[in-house]
Amino acid sequence: MTEDLRALVGLETPSHDKALLDAGLTAIHRWLADRLGTPGELHRHDGGGHGDVLEVTYPGTTGEVVLLLCHYDTVWPEGTLAQWPFEVSGTRASGPGAFDMKLGLVQAVWGLRCVRKLGLPAPTVKLLLTGDEEIGSPAGRPHIERVSEGARATLVFEASLGGALKTGRKGVGLFDVTVRGIEAHAGLEPDAGVSAIHQLAGLVPRIAGLADPAAGTTVNVGLIAGGTGRNVVAGEATCGIDVRVGLTDEVARLDAAFAALAPSDPRARVSVRGEWNRPPMVPNPASERLFKIAHGVAADLGLTLGEVSVGGASDANFVSALGRPVLDGLGAVGAGAHARHEHVLLDHVPVRTALLAGLLTALA
Repeated sequence: MTEDLRALVGLETPSHDKALLDAGLTAIHRWLADRLGTPGELHRHDGGGHGDVLEVTYPGTTGEVVLLLCHYDTVWPEGTLAQWPFEVSGTRASGPGAFDMKLGLVQAVWGLRCVRKLGLPAPTVKLLLTGDEEIGSPAGRPHIERVSEGARATLVFEASLGGALKTGRKGVGLFDVTVRGIEAHAGLEPDAGVSAIHQLAGLVPRIAGLADPAAGTTVNVGLIAGGTGRNVVAGEATCGIDVRVGLTDEVARLDAAFAALAPSDPRARVSVRGEWNRPPMVPNPASERLFKIAHGVAADLGLTLGEVSVGGASDANFVSALGRPVLDGLGAVGAGAHARHEHVLLDHVPVRTALLAGLLTALA
């Protein structure tokens, strides 16, 4: 399994590089055939400008269907491996994408391989690999929502948090607020202009003030740009905003607040563009029942399986929002997602893989 991880990390698959994503998925397809044999069905869906979606079906021994959901894209640009190659030191392995989430893909495949090799009861497994999760799943989302319909469970192989499963995630909104003012010479006719930068600067505290820590809502103005020169009253300025919400009701409140933004000078104009990239993942009854099954399987393996709610979002958000049973965080134990200290702890790999094998058998 460590050598499989080495091979997958060796495939550079940045979310914005279509050529590398295509080559990486072709290699992953060959690897799946080697590890799991010929599938019952296989479809490679065109992702357009994004990574393709690979949908593979392995028939089971019962009528139940379980979806194993993974993404093969990473945040790391081409050339990262040359500076930071895959490395194993004791029980720790590091490399770009190892934690998020190529070890999760390895564990998903080997968990299914275990069940099939041992002849255990197995559901029909649909393995769905997307290539655009890190950028919001614009191509993957329709397939995720389609394939998860009617499934007994959707199991997502994002990394765990210290071994705990992720049963709650925040929803994400990405917005741009743009102010259009009136350009003028800053020395000759300052009063003839309206500075878009000054107007936006007045709005930023109001935008940041939309956060509600008690409700789990965070608002971050992470980008700001505008103007054409220091001696020009700025005609346009924009800020980029990341919003995270833990409660569905917060979506409507923030939508209304953004729509109500207005400049202090009536000659300026404000516009808001953006969308809710992912809805909040709030534990639903179906997912709660699914966690109890997983908790029981873990107990049989001598594990105490915890659950957590986290601020990051994943493709599990889409499934949960439809009221369908989903568990997330079944992937790697380690740390450092999207950071240079990204790593996985290999001594957890066998039992995490056994957890999946036992869960598949229980769901059959």
